Amino acid sequence: MIPYGRQSIDDADIESVVAVLRSAWLTQGPVVPALEGAFARRCEVNYAVAVSNATAALHLACTALGVRPGDHVWTSPNSFVASANCAHYCGATADFVDIDPVTLNLSIANLEAKLKVAAAQRKLPKVIIPVHFSGRTCDMAAIAQLGQHYGFRIIEDASHAVGALYDGEPVGNCLHSDITIFSFHPVKIITTGEGGMALTNDPAIATHLQRLRSHGITRDQDLMPSPCDGPWHYQQIELGFNYRLTDIQAALGLSQLRRLDEFLARRRYLAHRYAQMLDGLPVRLPIPNNESAWHLYPVRVDAVHRRAIFETMQAAGIGVQVHYIPIHLQPYFRQRGFNPGDFPAAEAYYSEAISLPIYPALTEGEQDKVCVILRRALGA
Repeated sequence: MIPYGRQSIDDADIESVVAVLRSAWLTQGPVVPALEGAFARRCEVNYAVAVSNATAALHLACTALGVRPGDHVWTSPNSFVASANCAHYCGATADFVDIDPVTLNLSIANLEAKLKVAAAQRKLPKVIIPVHFSGRTCDMAAIAQLGQHYGFRIIEDASHAVGALYDGEPVGNCLHSDITIFSFHPVKIITTGEGGMALTNDPAIATHLQRLRSHGITRDQDLMPSPCDGPWHYQQIELGFNYRLTDIQAALGLSQLRRLDEFLARRRYLAHRYAQMLDGLPVRLPIPNNESAWHLYPVRVDAVHRRAIFETMQAAGIGVQVHYIPIHLQPYFRQRGFNPGDFPAAEAYYSEAISLPIYPALTEGEQDKVCVILRRALGA
């Protein structure tokens, strides 16, 4: 089976993990801060806070921005459920903005129209979470401009976009957002096994994120005076979580980060090769974009035949996937008032979507096989 995505692990990655296993620290040691520093430098941002996964990062980001019961958080329906669940973890309500049918990201026109209605109803969102679907960035400058006008905060869900660029600048620099989130799941651009990162330029947000990931505990007596005057001092000053990353995971991530440019170059090469080989077939290809991280290569086929095409490819050993069932169609969100037809562009895309395999270890021969089987499944 050729999967749609897969990690790329080499001997250096393995040796980096073994070195930590042989050290005095397995968790809360020196490697997590080293990974955070390396990511901050790579993304040209002031602070990076490593956590156990990107879902945890989204949860902490919402909490750090003060999302609470009664608040509204808007995101894209074309994403994994974590992009909306983080609002509900905080007792808030998630809502959605339909996508642009070309970029497959949150539509700026739809966002602006929805904000005008919400302003009239006095139901403006506290936070908006644009999702960089497949590794291609949203129009962050336009979203930030609307944020300044309507007063909402911004969390970039860049789970697909480690190493991507926006107007030539690194995603994660938070020039147009309060916080950016990355994922290090094995099918993403680089991996820590499981893991995530929250990046920000705001020192108060960074400190809050660091405290929240570790039970809400601080050792800073200047922040919270304590009757304890010993070196063992610590205090829980708010309800936090155990969302820490281990040094074992961080060692893998630090090693992987050194290969990021190699991974990106390979993904962009494979995306370019797909575009050449699939040209002329009855499929709608993603827009070429050399700034994308190309976490996914989503194509669109005739909705009537999508299931048959999908099953034909699976039967031939091609592990295609569909990204994503729109979040608002999930039972949990249907129970909260969402219905089919609410976000037609996302639903139309979903009805036609198939993600083809793309990952650094995918060989040209395997990619050729993917294209041959797809051509056969299309009857072309």
